[in-house]
Amino acid sequence: MSSPTPDALLGPADVRELAAVLGVRPTKQRGQNFVIDANTVRRIVRTAGVRSDDVVVEVGPGLGSLTLGLLEAADRVVAVEIDDVLAGALPATIEARMPQRAGRFSLVHSDAMHVTELPGPAPTALVANLPYNVAVPVLLHMLEAFPTIERTLVMVQAEVADRLAAAPGSKVYGVPSVKANWYAEVKRAGAIGRNVFWPAPNVDSGLVSLVRRAEPLQTTASRREVFAVVDAAFAQRRKTLRAALAGWAGSAADAEAALVAAGVSPQARGEALTVEEFVRIAENRAERPADAGHAGHKGSRAS
Repeated sequence: MSSPTPDALLGPADVRELAAVLGVRPTKQRGQNFVIDANTVRRIVRTAGVRSDDVVVEVGPGLGSLTLGLLEAADRVVAVEIDDVLAGALPATIEARMPQRAGRFSLVHSDAMHVTELPGPAPTALVANLPYNVAVPVLLHMLEAFPTIERTLVMVQAEVADRLAAAPGSKVYGVPSVKANWYAEVKRAGAIGRNVFWPAPNVDSGLVSLVRRAEPLQTTASRREVFAVVDAAFAQRRKTLRAALAGWAGSAADAEAALVAAGVSPQARGEALTVEEFVRIAENRAERPADAGHAGHKGSRAS
């Protein structure tokens, strides 16, 4: 394999020149902040633990800063880009700056939330600078849609990074924390300064590492059933679970019965519970008459 040229990655002048040629003005609507520092790109790739045999999927490649860094290290890179202009220009950027790796790059021009299959071998890693406004739903969708993704490293708004990596009992522990934990072991993996982006955002960024569970959580409840409990618990996070889950269970008494059966105090609040406890609550929900016809369809990892 021929090695990439030393100046293959994009620097600040390269990013601005590319944007000017394409007539691209980063938009807040799509959360576009382009990485302009090659050292930061290499740090992200290194922190992600990208290996030479990895098939990496990248969401929101933008002008290609991180894409080029990933191509240096991985076997293949598949980039998912929603923007028409950026999607149209990226293959040419790869060809111009890293021609010897261009054959190992694929582009999917689509909204990542609608992607359910990718070209080529199944992805083994997800590495992305996720737009702040859609970071959590995109991350959860990709983890659900592509179970072969073993390792994930995403750069997100620092506040979102804190929520994703929060432990039970933390003030910022909530829906993203629990749902990410359904899939993976989650931890903060570093901070990113504002000056490595163009335009510089007015918030700090953070790296989050997610390593998929070696064994999925064993449960007779489906993912949707578990996530319904999580959503209900945090929709009214100041209420006790007995009250917060009343609508989900059918009544406060039914919620209490499910909680007691799960070994969870009805007076507890959602922010105190682990994902395993949410699983047990979902398993102990009293069956409503309308649910009876669906009871036989439960599976260990149904969606």
